[in-house]
Amino acid sequence: MRRSAVFSVTALAGLSLVLSACSTTTGGQQAASGTIEVVTSTNVYGDIVREIGGDKVNVKALITKASQDPHSYEATTQDKLAVSKARLVVENGGGYDDFIHKLADDSNLGHDNIISAVEVSGLAPEEGPAAGSTAGADDHGHAHDHGAFNEHVWYSFDAMTKLADAVEAKLAALEPASATTFEANAATFKKEIAGLNATVAGLAATAAGAPVAVTEPVPLYLIEAAGLVNKTPADYTAAIEEDADVPPAALKEATELAGSKDIKFLAYNTQTEGPQTQALRKAAEAAGLPVLDFSETLPEGKTYVQWMSSNVDSITQALKK
Repeated sequence: MRRSAVFSVTALAGLSLVLSACSTTTGGQQAASGTIEVVTSTNVYGDIVREIGGDKVNVKALITKASQDPHSYEATTQDKLAVSKARLVVENGGGYDDFIHKLADDSNLGHDNIISAVEVSGLAPEEGPAAGSTAGADDHGHAHDHGAFNEHVWYSFDAMTKLADAVEAKLAALEPASATTFEANAATFKKEIAGLNATVAGLAATAAGAPVAVTEPVPLYLIEAAGLVNKTPADYTAAIEEDADVPPAALKEATELAGSKDIKFLAYNTQTEGPQTQALRKAAEAAGLPVLDFSETLPEGKTYVQWMSSNVDSITQALKK
């Protein structure tokens, strides 16, 4: 999903006073704790940082619930305070979680201490929005116009491997004495990601070209890596992502597609559920087609690797039906 980020005006009131009160003690608190204070926009990135940093990091994720929308999230005074104490901030970037970048800027955190998953992914267009990403385009040649780029890069395993490298390097720069620990932890994480990549490559080898439908572009990096083709009308997914009304013709086409035998499954974003997405789910279920749930935040009790393993497993099982 992609909507305009909203920063709470009320939350900004008096935050300068909060910062001035804590700025003189921040360094001492960090030194005393012996850990690196890290703030991430969502718990997805929070888990990845913990995997690499281990007990050398203290991570606070600002968005931890499925009910919280990063695009319209209103930062709190507590969020501002947390970022003011951070030595490292990890964001998704790409317009997904602008609120945390604003918090970091307001806290005068150097940009060298802000890691953007989009920037390190190598997936972002290099020259303006026209360069765009193909993730989100259906095979009719229509591109999903959500900023001409699918910013949900945590569904790209290659992107998360690059993020792991970036996090490892920055943590090592902040705490050189623990560099070997960070390197070992990152190696373990990347090995697990490589295993997922191998499984997905196997799917691509056997299911290349299989058609699917989606309610939003959120899982498309994973779906496309598996060799699957998104058949959803571009006007439908673009409207859902922008939280707008779907054009009637596009809604009709998407609903008919979801209820047909022309697709292997419907990929359903559970965090942007509404009547227009429920219509597709009902159509798919009535037709006996698998509906695979995907989300934007880490499910409670799971690590990133466990979560993505479940997603890959669900795709694998759906393709067998």
